[in-house]
Amino acid sequence: MFVSKIKIGVMGSAGGAMAPDLLARCDRLGAAIARNNCAILTGGCPGLPHQAVIGCKKAGGLTIGVSPALGISEHVERYGSPIDHIDVMIYTGAGLMGREVIGVRSCDIVIIVGGRSGTLGEFAIAYDEGRPIGVLTGTGGVADHIDDFLPVIQKHTGSTILFDDDPDRLIDRCVAYFREHPPEIREREASV
Repeated sequence: MFVSKIKIGVMGSAGGAMAPDLLARCDRLGAAIARNNCAILTGGCPGLPHQAVIGCKKAGGLTIGVSPALGISEHVERYGSPIDHIDVMIYTGAGLMGREVIGVRSCDIVIIVGGRSGTLGEFAIAYDEGRPIGVLTGTGGVADHIDDFLPVIQKHTGSTILFDDDPDRLIDRCVAYFREHPPEIREREASV
C-alpha cells in the first residue's frame, strides 16, 4: 500500500509589513510541519509562506513550491520569488490565480497565516473543496477575520476549520484531525 507524506499548504502574506515575532511564528510553523514528518507546500512566494519553508527546511523537512511561472527565470525575475530552501519547484505557467487552484488541490491540509486577497482566494478554494483548514490566529490579515465571514457563507462543504494562536499546537491538531478523518471518510460525511 502506497502511503505518501501529508502535504500541508501554507498560504499567507507574500508582502507587506512582517514583524520579527510573526516571522518567528512562521519559522516555528514550518518546523512543526517537519517534526510531524509532513511536507510543506507553498505558492513558491516570498513572505510568510517562505519563512515557514525556511523553518521546515532547517528542521529537515521536505519543501515544495508551486510557482505561477513557466520556469526559474520568470519565477525570480517577473514574480520576484525565491528559490532557496525549496526542494521541489513545480512550474505551472498558470499565473498567480491559476497557481492557487493547483496549490490548494495539491494539499491535504491548508494553513492560513496573515494574508490578503490571494490568501482569501486560497481559503475559499480549500473551503469549497472540503479541505481541513488551520488558521494561525493573531497573524493579521485574512487569518484574523475568517470567523467574521464564516456565518455569511452558509455552505456545508465538509471542510473543518481549526483556529489556534500557537503554530506547534495548530499543526499537531491539524495532523491529528487529518489522520482521524482521512479524505474518504470526509467525503462520505460531506455527502450525508
